[in-house]
Amino acid sequence: MKNSELAHIFSQIAKILKIKGENPFKIRAYENIVSVLNGLPTDIETVYRKGELNHIPGVGKAIAKKIEEYLTTNKLEYYERLNESVPFGVVGLLDILEIGPKTAGLLYEKLGVDSIEKLEKAVNEHRIKDLPGMGEKSEENILRGIKAYKKRHERILLGNALPVASNVIEHLDGMKEVQKISIAGSLRRRAETIGDIDILVASNHPDVIMKEFTSLPQVDEILSEGLTKSSVIIKDNIQIDLRIVDFSSFGAALQYFTGSQNHNIRIRGLAQKHGLKINEYGVYDTESEEKIAGEQEVEIYKILNLPYIPPELREDRGEIESGLKNTLPSILELSDLKGDLHLHTNWSDGKNSILEMAIEAREIGYQYIAITDHSQSLGIAAGLTVEKLYEQVKEIKQLNSEIKDITILHGIEVDIKSDGSLDFPDEILSELDIVIAAIHSGLKQEREQLTQRIISAMQNRYVHIIAHTTGRIIGYREPYQIDINRVIKIAAETGTALEINSCPERLDLNDVYCRTAKEKGVQMAIGTDAHNTNGLKSINYGVSVARRGWLEKEDIINTLSLNELLQRLKNKKKFSKL
Repeated sequence: MKNSELAHIFSQIAKILKIKGENPFKIRAYENIVSVLNGLPTDIETVYRKGELNHIPGVGKAIAKKIEEYLTTNKLEYYERLNESVPFGVVGLLDILEIGPKTAGLLYEKLGVDSIEKLEKAVNEHRIKDLPGMGEKSEENILRGIKAYKKRHERILLGNALPVASNVIEHLDGMKEVQKISIAGSLRRRAETIGDIDILVASNHPDVIMKEFTSLPQVDEILSEGLTKSSVIIKDNIQIDLRIVDFSSFGAALQYFTGSQNHNIRIRGLAQKHGLKINEYGVYDTESEEKIAGEQEVEIYKILNLPYIPPELREDRGEIESGLKNTLPSILELSDLKGDLHLHTNWSDGKNSILEMAIEAREIGYQYIAITDHSQSLGIAAGLTVEKLYEQVKEIKQLNSEIKDITILHGIEVDIKSDGSLDFPDEILSELDIVIAAIHSGLKQEREQLTQRIISAMQNRYVHIIAHTTGRIIGYREPYQIDINRVIKIAAETGTALEINSCPERLDLNDVYCRTAKEKGVQMAIGTDAHNTNGLKSINYGVSVARRGWLEKEDIINTLSLNELLQRLKNKKKFSKL
């Protein structure tokens, strides 16, 4: 848990430095280490004890010294001094996406706003619109941001919940009293956000396990404690519910507590037609009340003449009907992917070099990766000029001649500008292996204009993928106002792939739109949008979205071999402008 504690502290430091108008490079260093700590697979205390802090990417002498100070004293003097210089609540205002450091300072100076509550009151009383540089539109945007903030704090991102659950399961699974253990609930179904974490255990010694569970070091509060169920609140206000059942009921309980509710209602209704009763304890013959199944989850489906339905499909979106017809899709597996098609490096706003990203990808087992740094218009992300792009071409060619067992494709994430044109001309795009196009500016344009910008990009023969198509950031920014059905239609007509962005804050396109795209004949590309080597590991979240969207191997272009992929990119459909 020290990883997350330090990540939180460094994140707060970065926010305070922004408010104080400090050096942006200094701020970026703290933001980078936050990303590294959140993705670090090893406990930072273990790394420190081995004397290997300097082995962690982004940890220089200054950061290492601060990590050491916190690990040895449980406090950081620099952070405490910074905290005294800026009211705590003002820093919290930066959690509202529409509020930047200057605006936060202005709101505090002019209106005394130092909390989300005071901010909401000021908006509702229309006291913000008359401030310098503000207006009625600013009030509307801030109010929308406050609503997103509240929603975000009611739900936990899949990318935040899964590592927490895995950590607890790993701890408990080491106990000899645990016979079986699994996550359950919406987390097992890989929903993009969850309410709380459900964990299920089979054991004959529930008292021992419950005592261990409620004594975990990360537990802040025990909500309830019993032999069959306990609930705790851990750091970051996440609730974890642990249920313990007999080994003979584990499969039935796992199916029951995985849900969804609507899926389970359908399952129970189907059971009644077979003269059966299903609950969390097992499957019973209605007449004799004899228990006939329950130890294995697969038995629950088999006894109803259904194939096993993966948890990601259990949303009552036709999976029961499809199962009865034996037409369930063979949904995508993580192992089907041959590469990652959306990566950033230190050539733009990434942290690691091309070589470091390639080596990490090779360790994962990929055949290829695509380096897709930002284009020149995105100055905030240090986008590549034409000259820098050609320099990068040379480096990638050199690396491909030296590195073995992986191929580096040269691409770009080209900005779709506000007028719908692309940031680089066709003669440059045509020389690249792969082109991703995305909107990064003019996000509040009218629906038709935003939609047409994306369509124009898809109608370019050199654009292969549209990245994070709806532009949402879960809990921070609502999707762009685009006609997504029209976008999907044009994607099918032009042979343009739509991206599933694996970043846990994006997961864009979502599962519903993925399924719609599949039905319209659109292929998808899964990319991490990774800005450091740790980000490559988030690919599993994109796979979860694909599975929930009923996507199969053939629906994803980066399941193709390198040669097949290159041919697919080369043969983008010809089309006429609408």
